[in-house]
Amino acid sequence: MNQIKIDRINELARKSRTEGLTEAEKAEQTELRNEYRMSVTGNLAAQLGNTYIMTPDGKKRKLEKSGGKS
Repeated sequence: MNQIKIDRINELARKSRTEGLTEAEKAEQTELRNEYRMSVTGNLAAQLGNTYIMTPDGKKRKLEKSGGKS
């Protein structure tokens, strides 16, 4: 996600608080927010995919995906 889209998200949020949004702007805001969420979760997943755990005996093991929420 580029800075122009992030700026637009912030602009729509400010406008929503002050004067309200049209239906088209609400749809745009939802679309941009969803794109932002996907970007953040994708970046986090990539970062966690390159994370290793150091065990007490000094060995490294790759962080594995868990099956559910704790």
